[in-house]
Amino acid sequence: MSIPITKAVLLAAGRGTRMRDLTNDLPKPMIAVRGKPILQHIIEGLRGAGVNRLFIIVGWRAEVVRQTFRDGASLGVAIEYATQVVQDGTGRVVELARDFAGEDPFVLSYGDIIVEPSNYSRLTSLENGTEAIVTVKQSEDVSKGGAVFVNEHFELIDLREKPQPGEATSPWYNAGIYAFRPSVFDFTARLERSPRGEFELTDAIRALAQSGKKVQALELSGDWADVRDPEILAQLNR
Repeated sequence: MSIPITKAVLLAAGRGTRMRDLTNDLPKPMIAVRGKPILQHIIEGLRGAGVNRLFIIVGWRAEVVRQTFRDGASLGVAIEYATQVVQDGTGRVVELARDFAGEDPFVLSYGDIIVEPSNYSRLTSLENGTEAIVTVKQSEDVSKGGAVFVNEHFELIDLREKPQPGEATSPWYNAGIYAFRPSVFDFTARLERSPRGEFELTDAIRALAQSGKKVQALELSGDWADVRDPEILAQLNR
C-alpha cells in the first residue's frame, strides 16, 4: 500500500557563486540548459509524474523566478512561493514548507539538479513503513557532496556531507532529490549548526534514519547532473 505524492518543494534560493558572472542577475536554478531554465526541466518532469502542486523557495533574485513561472498555470501546475531571508542552510529552509506540506508526503529537489524525467515517477509514492526516499548515484566524487551508507536492504543507515580524506566513504553519492513524509519536520526543527555553520538537511535525514525510521535509498537511472559550475553547464549545452 502506498500514497501517491502530488506535492513538491523546490529549493531555488541560492545564488550559486561558483557560476561566477552567470548568476549576477539570476539565481542558479534559472540558468538555461538546452534552451530552458533548470527549474523548468524539474517542474515539467514532476508534472509528468503527477505532481501538480509546487512550493518554490526563492531568495537571490527571487523576482526572476516569480515573474517567469507566476502561479504555474502556463505549465499546467499550481505554484506557491516562500522567500528564504537568511541563507543559513538547506535544513532550516525546508521548515518554510511545513504549512504547504500539511499532512501530505512530498518530493523535494534542489533547484540545480537535472535527471532523466522517468525517475520522478519512481519517487511519487511512499510504501507503508517507509518514511523517506533518498536518491543516489554511483561513481560520483563524494567529496563534492554527500556519501550515502546503506545496509543489505539498500536502506540508508548514515549520510555524511563532503567526507574528508581518511574518513569512511561509500560508493553512493547523494543525488539531491528526495521524498518525505511530514515527520521530517520533527528532525529539521531540532537541527543544530554543522561545522560549516549551517543547518544541514542531511543531518536531519541521518537523524531520521538513526531514530529507527526506514529511509530507502533509490538509485537513479539515466543521465543526472548537478549543475554546480560553468564547466558542467558547458558540457550540458554542447
